[in-house]
Amino acid sequence: MGLYLQVPDSVAQAIRLPEKRMQEGLLLELAVALYAQEVLPFGKARELAGATRREFAHTLGQRGVARHYGKEDLEDDLIYARGQ
Repeated sequence: MGLYLQVPDSVAQAIRLPEKRMQEGLLLELAVALYAQEVLPFGKARELAGATRREFAHTLGQRGVARHYGKEDLEDDLIYARGQ
């Protein structure tokens, strides 16, 4: 079960994204914002954005969001390195 957010029509109409990219664009923006505020670790923010590790890291770099590295990030990296 996922979490669903309701966006008022007036707000949705004001968002400058093509309708086809609205959901993925909003998820990316939310993921970047939550990561930047240290609410989500890198792996979970990347998952929310639906991006690969490389894509999400690139997006953070383009936006000047500093990477922070915590215990969850280390665990994700170790799992990734083991190929699991």
